[in-house]
Amino acid sequence: MTRPPQSVPFTLRPQAEADTPAIDALLDEAFGPGRYAKPSYRLREGGAPVAGLSFVGASEEGLVGSIRFWPVAVRGGNGAATPALLLGPLAVRPDLHGRGIGLALMARGLEAAAAAGHRLVILVGDLPYYARAGFSRVPAHQVRMPQPYDPARLLWRELVAGACDGVSGVLAPAR
Repeated sequence: MTRPPQSVPFTLRPQAEADTPAIDALLDEAFGPGRYAKPSYRLREGGAPVAGLSFVGASEEGLVGSIRFWPVAVRGGNGAATPALLLGPLAVRPDLHGRGIGLALMARGLEAAAAAGHRLVILVGDLPYYARAGFSRVPAHQVRMPQPYDPARLLWRELVAGACDGVSGVLAPAR
């Protein structure tokens, strides 16, 4: 018989500058050094996360999770650009997976993004997990990434009804 994971008391709070070393260590532990080669990292290079949308989960043991959102745009062939947020990385300490920390971080971040007036969030990830937070697969060829990627892992979520309507093009940094 498999037992459900025990809960871990944690609190969610905005990321502080002092959290950066612990977040970097968490990302290394969660994703390894190969994380820098991932297509979503290419979109974040040289930019900064959106102010007010970075959160951490903290317990008595220290940092247990982290989430950030980055400014991106879907640039269409007609020159139009639809602003969006790129969610990620979302990281939870590997020994604490399955305890609701990632979902709680996403809920907090998505709520803050909607309150700040953002309309659309995009990410690269596993649909079965992110669907629990309302994400769905981007229709084939509607939004593309400039780097090699798995189209089945490109997901989005509207924060405002209709935000995906007519959106198509290449995902790029919003610089």
